[in-house]
Amino acid sequence: MARGRPPILDLLQSRKERLVCRDLVLRAIRRVFHQMKFVEVETPLLLSTVAPEEHIVPVRCGKGVLATSPELQMKELMAAGFDRIFQIGRSFREGERGKRHVPEFTILEWYRKARTLDSLRLDLERLLSAAARQVPGDLRVVWRGHRVDFAPPYRVVTVRDAFLQHAGWDPVEHFDADRFDIDLVERVEPHLGRGRPEILAFYPLPQASLARLCPEDPRVALRLELYVEGLELANGFMELSDPVVQRCRFLESAQAIRRAGRRPLPFPSTFVAALPFLPDCVGIALGVDRLVMLLTDAADIDQVRAFAPGEA
Repeated sequence: MARGRPPILDLLQSRKERLVCRDLVLRAIRRVFHQMKFVEVETPLLLSTVAPEEHIVPVRCGKGVLATSPELQMKELMAAGFDRIFQIGRSFREGERGKRHVPEFTILEWYRKARTLDSLRLDLERLLSAAARQVPGDLRVVWRGHRVDFAPPYRVVTVRDAFLQHAGWDPVEHFDADRFDIDLVERVEPHLGRGRPEILAFYPLPQASLARLCPEDPRVALRLELYVEGLELANGFMELSDPVVQRCRFLESAQAIRRAGRRPLPFPSTFVAALPFLPDCVGIALGVDRLVMLLTDAADIDQVRAFAPGEA
């Protein structure tokens, strides 16, 4: 007896058009970075440890864990003498599932020698405008009924100003971790990137354990995030290179993990030992799945991936 057509085939067929667009976006990304003389690299997915972060739970695999990001290994490459590197690969985080989150996602991460955080803004403007020209073929995009213009320049707003305007308090002068996390999601993010990509910059220091301090205000870190229509798309830093400071921050994060009832992974000593050799540089990670969502008017992250969790 002939078997019926498996339902998964119809589901995959429904995603075909967006998957073709995804391929075009990936080609555009690589083209931009190669034009800027970046070297594409690969780092391991199976690791013995990752950077300790209170709100990110690694996926355990055998005696190790799957990479939550390629950050530590890419910065070790920069410390070894690379000037400009990028990577497109998979990262894994436990318990992240929703219309904008999956536990296995595609990440674009890049690092370059630089002395200012603003170089990341210029990279983002070039990259996103090139991707939009490729898909849908115009810098003006419609996502979920909202018009977005990807033409540079992109707006920049400080965390302090955004919170004062939308949440009514100053997170730099009066930092409160729990209040910050809630208000960022519920009161600030929905207003960011309306009509045009917008960069939220200069986070309170406790929100940026891998970033350098701002020279003008040590309560603030040189960190930025890119938003489009309230959707967080990228997260970047002026990279910290002081091993003593980084060790202290990692130990504080490990204590927070213990307070949350989890067991920290081994201390990333190889990475910390490489920090004195890290040049002045910036680095940033961008969610490829979310970028394709924006460019193809997708409401759910599953629509821009061949297989959603549990389908393969």
